[in-house]
Amino acid sequence: MNDLISYIWLIPGLPILAALALTFWPVDKRQGASWLAIVAMALSFVMSLFAFGAVPRSAEEGAVTRLVHNFNWFDVGTTSMRIGWILDPLNVVMLVMVTFVSLLVFIYSMGYMEKDPRFVRFYAFLSLFAGAMLGLLIANHLLILFMCWEVVGLASYLLIGFWFQKPSAAAACKKAFITTRIGDLGLFIGMVWLYGEAGSLLFYDAGQGCLEASSLRWIASAPGMAGMTAAATIGCLLFFGAMGKSGQFPLHVWLPDAMEGPTPVSALIHAATMVAAGVFLMARVHPLLAYSGTGTQALSLITWVGAITALIGALVACAQNDLKRILAFSTISQLGYMMLGLGTGGVAVAMFHLITHAFFKALLFLGAGSVIHGCHDEQDIRYMGGLRKAMPVTFATYGIGMLALAGFPLVTSGFWSKDEILHAAAHWHGHPAPFLMALAGAFLTAFYMTRQMCHVFFGKNRLQQRENATGEHPVIPHESPASMLMPLRILAGLAIVAGFVGTPIFPWFRTFLEGGVLDWHWTALFHGSTFGLLVGSSALVIGGLVAGWWFYSSLVFDPLRDQDPLDEKLPSGWFSTLRAKFYLDEFYESTVIEGARLLANGAAWFERHFMIPMMQVVALGTRVVSWISRFWDEWVINAGFDRGCKGIQNQAERVSNAHTGRIQLYLQVVALGFVVLTIIWIWGGGR
Repeated sequence: MNDLISYIWLIPGLPILAALALTFWPVDKRQGASWLAIVAMALSFVMSLFAFGAVPRSAEEGAVTRLVHNFNWFDVGTTSMRIGWILDPLNVVMLVMVTFVSLLVFIYSMGYMEKDPRFVRFYAFLSLFAGAMLGLLIANHLLILFMCWEVVGLASYLLIGFWFQKPSAAAACKKAFITTRIGDLGLFIGMVWLYGEAGSLLFYDAGQGCLEASSLRWIASAPGMAGMTAAATIGCLLFFGAMGKSGQFPLHVWLPDAMEGPTPVSALIHAATMVAAGVFLMARVHPLLAYSGTGTQALSLITWVGAITALIGALVACAQNDLKRILAFSTISQLGYMMLGLGTGGVAVAMFHLITHAFFKALLFLGAGSVIHGCHDEQDIRYMGGLRKAMPVTFATYGIGMLALAGFPLVTSGFWSKDEILHAAAHWHGHPAPFLMALAGAFLTAFYMTRQMCHVFFGKNRLQQRENATGEHPVIPHESPASMLMPLRILAGLAIVAGFVGTPIFPWFRTFLEGGVLDWHWTALFHGSTFGLLVGSSALVIGGLVAGWWFYSSLVFDPLRDQDPLDEKLPSGWFSTLRAKFYLDEFYESTVIEGARLLANGAAWFERHFMIPMMQVVALGTRVVSWISRFWDEWVINAGFDRGCKGIQNQAERVSNAHTGRIQLYLQVVALGFVVLTIIWIWGGGR
């Protein structure tokens, strides 16, 4: 089984090859295109399962066994560029999750995108997206990870703007691409700095990798910026890249607009691929962040940013009316929880929530797609209502996903993974504010998800009250086809059972990631503060559910008739601030974008009024100099040279004429010369 590491590249390679094949696929062979992509992803999933079984288990606590395959990529002089693949508990669980969720999304897309004219192109982009994410996971070299990271960004650009004929979609894909590139700049600088300090970007290389003890000791002792060590500075720079990709405040603004893409794309972005990449990157480089405590500044930054993101995302979600945007802000909030868990509790805590979140968030987005499909593309929750009768399977599965996201006590996966994060935050050595923000976010999550459920599935069907502008008949909701419902049923089951592999009683997930012997801890729920925190978080969640029902139950509230209860209860302007997403987009528009616009306009004005006239002056000066140069060349240099040549020619002709070839004349000249010399001698010396 250990030989599998040499062929692990096939896991991302198969979807990428499918994407390449679909690029040249006939557009009318729609069913064949979908099956090619699905089969490629299914094979990747099977290989991921084999990889899961191939990873050695360590019986020593804190020891992790890895399979590494490094090889020469190319040579530059005497220097070899070496890259490689890695299999360890961290990435193998991600491989299984990403391939499985992607496979379900691929199957779901057959029904959802059935009538789209660019069906084949959609599957090509989707395969590229999944393949790039899988390549990122197996990379044992930060440069290869970064290359796959950028392809993930490219694929997200193509998929978010898939319906590019819509101006909103075209704007959203550009916004996502540019915002994440801002974060990627920090990642790139951190990568270069890490190479300068460690001399290698291989993570693990027989003791010489940049995440191994010999390199970490040097990096932890080297100076960085702002009084930090190089380890802490590099960690902060790498986290800046993760902030963009994983939608952390303040670089989260692209994520809600990404809902302009098809719903399967939203499910893949929010559950298994793009936003998970940033969390995975931080988990991968965690040894650098936490080495001997020297990188704790970076972990503190991650903790605070995560807590702020979790709270802001939950607050904004409470005031949104677009079905998918509510889920988008919930993703932002949950990503904040993951970063909070990473900063306070380590890799296992964050990754456990990432895995459980992947299942129930994929369920919620695919369920939202089913709702939108059944409501003929309606996304405003105020115009839905009563769908539990028209769409019973979607209602049941979506309800399970909603409870998992809210963290309903004991029976949902979200409860166990969220409580791990709350427990870690409660025992963090720093300020208690991140823990309090996480508690507030837990209450708000249950509240806004109950609000959404009341609007969408309960009460009367308000679709009947909204006719199309074209005068068509009112929309009649209907259940989705079997190809869309089957993934919902599977994900609903996982949204419940996935959490039981990481409970305090049966901590399999932590043991698998960190090493050690797995033991049942039957009394773990009653140790220390665990039970009190469990009861407290359960009370918060139930309180949020009750408050949401109290305010938004169809018995007391009609969204088409009544003002939103939060708008009534909150002080003036607060609800509009939440609905406007704290005006961050407007702030960026008036500062960053307006600043760039002013800079561009200033550059254009400077070009028009200084550069172009100066270029004209320079051009005139150049012409004058060229004229002078021509005059000097033609009338001085050339003319003088010509006159000199003519004089030499004349003298040469005279000399030539003297050579007649007559001996008598030559003797006369010699005799004449002798006479002249004799006279001179007598005149000068003879006297």
